[in-house]
Amino acid sequence: MMRGFVIMRASRLDQIFNQLGAIMSALDDLKAEVAATISIEQSAVTLIQGIAQQLQDALANAGVNDPALVELTTQLKSNADALAAAVSANTPAAPLASGDGSAPQA
Repeated sequence: MMRGFVIMRASRLDQIFNQLGAIMSALDDLKAEVAATISIEQSAVTLIQGIAQQLQDALANAGVNDPALVELTTQLKSNADALAAAVSANTPAAPLASGDGSAPQA
């Protein structure tokens, strides 16, 4: 009777470990997606900042002082700053180094 109980428990433990493995795999996939998204968002910030700077430089070199174009440049920079702040606010902290007292990794 005890042997059957042990076999049932071992089988259940195998199921739990298999489920945990699937969860960890899904978590790794999600982490990769987040990293890719952050990289894309940071690229967008760089692009917007570059466009704003090119526009500002072109206006300065041409001696143009059109208030509408100056406002457009200011708006581009503001949007880039807002996007950069959003990316920074939603960027996960760096992972803890091993041996830091955190839970053991499987």
